[in-house]
Amino acid sequence: MKKIFITLLAIVATTTLFAQDQQGSLVKTGDQVPNFSVHTLDGKEFAISDLKGKVVLVNFFATWCGPCMKELPEVESQLWPKFKNENFAMVSIGREHTKEQLEAFNGKKGFTFPIAPDPKREVYAKFASQYIPRNFIVDKTGKIIWQGVGFSREELEHMMKVIQENL
Repeated sequence: MKKIFITLLAIVATTTLFAQDQQGSLVKTGDQVPNFSVHTLDGKEFAISDLKGKVVLVNFFATWCGPCMKELPEVESQLWPKFKNENFAMVSIGREHTKEQLEAFNGKKGFTFPIAPDPKREVYAKFASQYIPRNFIVDKTGKIIWQGVGFSREELEHMMKVIQENL
């Protein structure tokens, strides 16, 4: 009886963890990345269709989101410097933020990775219905190979490992 209980508990815990990771997601790991393009704060177009052959990180955030404000400095100090000169691209998309809001925000923060506005959730709506921060890693063929919701150092380390393994 004890073995059955422990087995059932393990199944419930695994299912719950998987459900949390996928909560609100409209795409699955293995899906082709939804087509989108955005204009970054520096005026460049970031078009996912132009990035085949590169590993891509698509990050969604909001300036009012506590976990996002913990994640972005870590992306700036650890992830971006490690991969920016590799066969890698990334964009951090401000959900429900205008270009002007993000320029003011980044004027205070000084992030050097590409940031783009998504004031009407048009890009976000292709990926998810709720929750941020949210990250998607896209492989060189354009398939989503990893996704995560929320922020923890362990998740950041895992995300960096997935990027490294796919470069």
